[in-house]
Amino acid sequence: MNSDSSSGVLPSQALERMIASGAIRARAPILPEQVQPSSIDLRLGAEAYRVRASFLAAGSATVTGKLEQYRLHTLDLTRPAVLEKGCVYIVPLQEELALPPDISGKANPKSSTGRLDIFTRLITDEGRQFEIVPAGYRGRLFAEVVPRTFSVVVRQGERLSQLRLFQGEHQSSDEALREIDSTETLVYLPDESRGEANIENGLRLSVDLAGIGGSPVIGYRAKKHAPLIDLSRIGHYATEDFWDPIRRNESRTLVLDPEDFYILASRERVRIPPMYAAEMVPYDPTVGEFRIHYAGFFDPGFGYGTGEGAGDIKGTRAVLEVRSHEVPFILEDGQIVASLVFERLLERPRALYGEGIGSNYQRQGLKLSKHFRTPSHG
Repeated sequence: MNSDSSSGVLPSQALERMIASGAIRARAPILPEQVQPSSIDLRLGAEAYRVRASFLAAGSATVTGKLEQYRLHTLDLTRPAVLEKGCVYIVPLQEELALPPDISGKANPKSSTGRLDIFTRLITDEGRQFEIVPAGYRGRLFAEVVPRTFSVVVRQGERLSQLRLFQGEHQSSDEALREIDSTETLVYLPDESRGEANIENGLRLSVDLAGIGGSPVIGYRAKKHAPLIDLSRIGHYATEDFWDPIRRNESRTLVLDPEDFYILASRERVRIPPMYAAEMVPYDPTVGEFRIHYAGFFDPGFGYGTGEGAGDIKGTRAVLEVRSHEVPFILEDGQIVASLVFERLLERPRALYGEGIGSNYQRQGLKLSKHFRTPSHG
């Protein structure tokens, strides 16, 4: 988070100016609905390449050149195509960049992508890191896509990831975060009373294993052998065909089985003020062999509502996408599992999250991706 007003996250209207100038461009016209309050959605191109393994195109290498070495076969995405569970695909994206020297970027999977356990990362030519777009980058963008739990049907134009752009240097500050909390209220408790923000290397989040609103269901575990999911079908699939509900136990604990995929929720109800964007990051890899966070971007206005000020929403829970590695791991109710890192925007976005822009998760509790019908169990 920066006190320097010339540094920060580009809001929607600045992204629109970047599109108008050609700094963000595409092989097909960029759609208005791609521009979010603090990010732009990226679209799959016309082809996907099945490759032997993940890679970076570091040094002077290009992704296209690496594809000549590593691709196994090509899928035509101009019609529906299946991306098989456990396979690695590289997809050239429709969007390209010609960034000014003071603008850099970072990508993340979209919320629905993460909740389906589709491991998605952005790659650039000459890139040394996944998800990072260096300042002044000029060139094409590519997505690495690995369905981890479900095989999925995709097509050209599907939006699996999003790009956030930064002007100048960007870094978080706990001191500034405490100042925000003193005036904005960042955290509410499950009963909607004001909570004390736990701030250390970001806003700490804990896991809820008690059940939201008295519900006995505290989470979901993905089934290992499930049908295909067509990403174009919204509210279509029966939850029970893909997920096993996890019910609260007396000890309010949950044993994570290695390599199983879980959907859980935070205990805290969080709010992202209109002048800030946030990203969920792993709390501390030394506290346990599990990963929290696949889709980490939180837009300004998340957990606020549509009215002035606080509106009618006192925070919204964060959904946690969880996978344990190597060994079983016991989670306890209230255990800290992730942090939210905040970044100041250059200016307030024209529209906030939840304000008539098709936001799917503004009032979420324990919420699966938008592709599933509401579960019928208690």
